[in-house]
Amino acid sequence: MQRYQQIVATGVELVEQVTGAQFALGDLALEIEPMRAWGSPEPCTVSEPEFTVKVSLQRFADDIGVSERTVTAWRWTAAKWPAAKRRKGISFTVHRILGSVVGEAERWASLDDPPFNERSGRRQWTPDGAKRLLGHKVDIPVTVEEKIRAVTDLTRDDKVAAAVTADLLLRPAAAAQVSQEDRVRVVAELTRDDEVAKKVTTDLLRRPQVAREAMRDDTARLLVNRAQFDNSERARETLRERVPAVRKIEHTIEYLDLVGSCHSYVASLGRLVPRLRGQEFTEDERETVRRGIARVRAAADWLESAIDAGVFTLDEQLAQLLKGE
Repeated sequence: MQRYQQIVATGVELVEQVTGAQFALGDLALEIEPMRAWGSPEPCTVSEPEFTVKVSLQRFADDIGVSERTVTAWRWTAAKWPAAKRRKGISFTVHRILGSVVGEAERWASLDDPPFNERSGRRQWTPDGAKRLLGHKVDIPVTVEEKIRAVTDLTRDDKVAAAVTADLLLRPAAAAQVSQEDRVRVVAELTRDDEVAKKVTTDLLRRPQVAREAMRDDTARLLVNRAQFDNSERARETLRERVPAVRKIEHTIEYLDLVGSCHSYVASLGRLVPRLRGQEFTEDERETVRRGIARVRAAADWLESAIDAGVFTLDEQLAQLLKGE
């Protein structure tokens, strides 16, 4: 531990030297090319009309063996922090980050209020601390918001996001933290594909409690009944295509049902009408029976027409009549 403290002390001295050197280099770059007001034209000589600020800084960078981008960063930071405002013990990196503070007074004052560093247990400026002050992305996220931002940035690629999502959903503790509304939204998104939705729905309806609750919804119950009817019809159509004799059997059954219905109706009237002898009916009762007779007559006419013409569709007007409307 003692040796580590010695190493840290030496490191602090070296960082101070590096910071001094970086500011000195920034001052030199400012001497070559002073900062100008935004939008002002870049000066150039008649002999060298293309000798702009960028070209000048690039030449300086080449002559000292660094990149023009590095020289530009030194120059910008030195301009933001005049010599009298620079603070000993605070790295050049922190000065550069805090250089983005807009107001000069606020920028000068920012150095006097370092954030608390939980790792070291004291108030001190670090690059991440400076980034937090400005709302920038930090290198080592600590708060929940910072971690969420880091994960969001790392999962912008759809393939990465898909793999991470699948892994997270397999963690019960993580899934338990998701609200019911968000769970419903996630499931809805994941089941947009019909094949996935079919598999999930089938598995869910195999759970008795879920099935009972789902069938309490009128729309869901209606759609399930309709689906069952459609499946039965599809099964019958498939059977008819594979076994032609089935259609003949159905024709015989339907024919017998139709003839039986006519016979049943006539037989019912033959049994009921004689019993009405001596009974008196009110005008409302007679009118009700007449409406019934009209419906019977319309149905009989429709049946006769359908048998003769081979047209078995039910038009809207007749449908309303048969319903008594």
